[in-house]
Amino acid sequence: MKIKNIFITGKPGCGKTSLIMEILKELDFNAGGFYTKEIRESGIRKGFKITNLNGKEGILAHVNIKSPYKVSKYKVNTKDLEEIGVKSILNALKENKIILIDEVGKMEMMSEKFKKTVRTALNSKNKVLGTIKMTPDPFTNKIKGRDDAKIFYLTRENREKIKKEIIRLLSPTN
Repeated sequence: MKIKNIFITGKPGCGKTSLIMEILKELDFNAGGFYTKEIRESGIRKGFKITNLNGKEGILAHVNIKSPYKVSKYKVNTKDLEEIGVKSILNALKENKIILIDEVGKMEMMSEKFKKTVRTALNSKNKVLGTIKMTPDPFTNKIKGRDDAKIFYLTRENREKIKKEIIRLLSPTN
């Protein structure tokens, strides 16, 4: 089966988000979706921002927000995840774009809408480029076990090799 769902995994801070953003910029893809970034205050990580590729941003998780959903010390904002992340995936599907999903992780698992939308994207004809958490759980295990998915484990040493392979897989001729 042809590979169309490409995910990068690796230890926190290994550069997964940076790599997918580099790939998108280098290839100037017609892409939609979202990415996440740390929110730091005085050098201390306080949370995570979620931003769609049109620049709309919100708070994915933060230590100082109210939410019934919690991962470690961070409370998860499913409203912004769904308003920004889920909507950007659905728009990319409609517009037949490559779909960027950064990330399929513990925080994102708090939203059933997010999981349903990810399944829809993976089952579509669109190519998906994303990051995925390392630790196993039933949802991510299904993604990792798909015949049309390839999972790359990122390290500093293999970064350029992985970048070249992903670019090849995403090229229109593939």
